[in-house]
Amino acid sequence: MRTSEYAWRLEPQGRMHVPVVIYGDRDLIDGMDDKVFTQAINVATLPGIVTASYAMPDAHWGYGFPIGGVAAFDADRGGVVSAGGVGFDISCGVRTLHSGLKLADIKPVKARLADALYEGIPVGVGSTGNIRLDDTEMNAMLAGGAQWAVDRGWGDAADLERIEESGCMLGARPDQVSARAKKRQRDEMGTLGSGNHYLEIQEVGTVFDAVAAETFGIHSGDLLVTIHCGSRGLGHQIGTEFLKEMAEAAGRHGIDLPDRELACAPIRSAEGERYLGAMRAAINCALANREIITHLTRQVFANILPDARLELMYDVSHNTCKLEQHKVDGEVRQLYVHRKGATRAFGPGHAELPARFREIGQPVLIGGTMGTASYILAGNAGNDSLSFESACHGAGRSMSRRRATKTWRGRNVVDDLATRGIFIRSPSMRGVAEEAPGAYKDVDTVADASDRAGLARKVARLTPVICVKG
Repeated sequence: MRTSEYAWRLEPQGRMHVPVVIYGDRDLIDGMDDKVFTQAINVATLPGIVTASYAMPDAHWGYGFPIGGVAAFDADRGGVVSAGGVGFDISCGVRTLHSGLKLADIKPVKARLADALYEGIPVGVGSTGNIRLDDTEMNAMLAGGAQWAVDRGWGDAADLERIEESGCMLGARPDQVSARAKKRQRDEMGTLGSGNHYLEIQEVGTVFDAVAAETFGIHSGDLLVTIHCGSRGLGHQIGTEFLKEMAEAAGRHGIDLPDRELACAPIRSAEGERYLGAMRAAINCALANREIITHLTRQVFANILPDARLELMYDVSHNTCKLEQHKVDGEVRQLYVHRKGATRAFGPGHAELPARFREIGQPVLIGGTMGTASYILAGNAGNDSLSFESACHGAGRSMSRRRATKTWRGRNVVDDLATRGIFIRSPSMRGVAEEAPGAYKDVDTVADASDRAGLARKVARLTPVICVKG
């Protein structure tokens, strides 16, 4: 049932405890894989779910939850935590930095800068960096997040105010992260990884909300640097291990799963508490990783463009489960909000926002593809009742990676983008083909739908200039 131009609702039926609400215009809804609707319905059957099972305008098929799925659970009413509702790349997220530069400033050194960023930030499948963590430092990183990185000289203390949780997720349990997960991460700090991860220099084009843009410190023609990556091998290993453990434990807790990929455990169970502790440690890993990459990026710019300032605007994660206060039926409740391929979008006045942004709302960073636009949005007042203050996180895939590699050749994609002035650097032409711009939804349409649905309002559109791609 269509409830507005940009909202669609399926009332509870069968085993569903709550309705499904999906945001998007008619074309986005028609273009979604049927599995998105099936998965959103399955989420609505989980114990303790509150209000609705949501899907954002960029939603597409995922593991268990749809990517772009949002769901909140009440521990006091039998709520569960699901590893499938967080995903494998725990706390994958986006951070955007000001550069203080314009396109003309980098024109004489554009190719050199692209090469230096590619050489200076490890990227690709299995990429490793120059940092080696022993057991003591590994546990300190998992407990300390970006704060740990700053304390060791990889980043600036001023960055911490502009990161969710001030750069450190409380409640992390390094002791619940397996030895195998830690081993996978030992040499991967400060690396981008592969897939849809990237480091991109972007030019601010259209500004839609001048007041918000001024507050965020962005203006038409500015060059920004955006980093998109997560918790690398550690997060993937945690997801793999706990999905198996939760699937085996569900029956013991009387949970009849509609899909094994929705493996979950009661929040107040040994399995649930262990997962939350390990997941929070993985969030800290991702925050530390992006902080180190920021440090490496600053070093590259300092060598080539010493006038660049590279101040952090904001860092926001997707693929998380966080305990938050939300009003439900007039009552403020403590809820565990799963956002898988979705991002927080706190509105004006939210106490957890940095003072600079509190009157305007949270910066919402929407990643595009290497050949299309990205967006900066701002959280809206009143969006708590729409999606637990959540918004989309990117364009969202419209085509599988396998199909993309049969449709495009990576070399051709790189050459085509170069004719448009977009320099791509990647270790894998297959990876470029998998991430070809045509393999994704139209990011302009996704951003418009988010804006018009009231989830977050458009502030600025960004276009790529240089992209270092996994």
